[in-house]
Amino acid sequence: MLRTAIIGAGKWGRILVESVQDDAATGLRFTAAATATPDKAQDWAAARGIALHADYAAVLADPAIDAVVLATPHGQHAAQVAAAAAAGKHVFVEKPFTLELPGAQAAAEACRAAGVVLALGHNRRFLPAAQAMKQAMAEGRLGTLLHVEGHFGGPAGFAYQPGGWRAETRESPLGGMGSSGMHMLDMMIHLAGPIARVAVESRALVLTNGLDDATAMLCGFASGATGNFATLAAAPRYWRVALFGSDRILEMRGQDQLVETPREGPPTIRDFPPTDIERAELMAFAAAAQGGAPYPLTPAEAVHGVAVFAAMQRAAATGAVQPVV
Repeated sequence: MLRTAIIGAGKWGRILVESVQDDAATGLRFTAAATATPDKAQDWAAARGIALHADYAAVLADPAIDAVVLATPHGQHAAQVAAAAAAGKHVFVEKPFTLELPGAQAAAEACRAAGVVLALGHNRRFLPAAQAMKQAMAEGRLGTLLHVEGHFGGPAGFAYQPGGWRAETRESPLGGMGSSGMHMLDMMIHLAGPIARVAVESRALVLTNGLDDATAMLCGFASGATGNFATLAAAPRYWRVALFGSDRILEMRGQDQLVETPREGPPTIRDFPPTDIERAELMAFAAAAQGGAPYPLTPAEAVHGVAVFAAMQRAAATGAVQPVV
């Protein structure tokens, strides 16, 4: 059993804990926590058998902790991942991995050098529909991939109040990218490979808390395929990703339905049962940390996602196409 500490016991940190706690089949149990507001977490932690530590340093110094799960502000991730690696702790970090490319590269290298598992929380990779799309790509059923479309947004921006860390532009550049868009960006990389260049438009049309609410990207993949992507921070929740090949189209509508359209003939529709993707990603992390299958998102992919995010920010600021470096 992987003895794990949750770092950050806010809403999302608690969701992660609740997805696996007291379920031996997951291979992971949260035994400790550190949070910026311990008074607010005392009762919750006690009810779940979680010991509250004074701070992150105390967690890393505890030999009874094997791993940490970071549900902390984005800007803290790079330093926290590197510190976990130095302490010999396996580390699962929520997206975005980091906000700057040098920090991502340094954090990934620290984990490699220390021999600890680095896992990034892009939970949509664990959707059965996404796994079916990945398998179809691996089998070559689409023919030549021509184009990728993605959209993931929702109303989260309305809840971000001035003064909260999520409403700070340095923590949430390009509006909905931090809360939603990074998941779709990762899905595009997961399905179609590295992205080579990007152009971006990002602006605020509704929100008054300082964040953009409409962000759109046009991109070129290293394979030669084109792509476009949008994330909204002030609209009803929506998920869609589509792969357009020379032989067929695969389109995920919502997170549990896959539509396959051949070049000739009618489309087929597959519906998948809802999946606890938080439980699935933490189980994969626990397995990798205990010598099982590698976590199905490589450190190189995590770093590349940050590189694309950085290029998107440059493209939005300059109004020019930017290479992903």
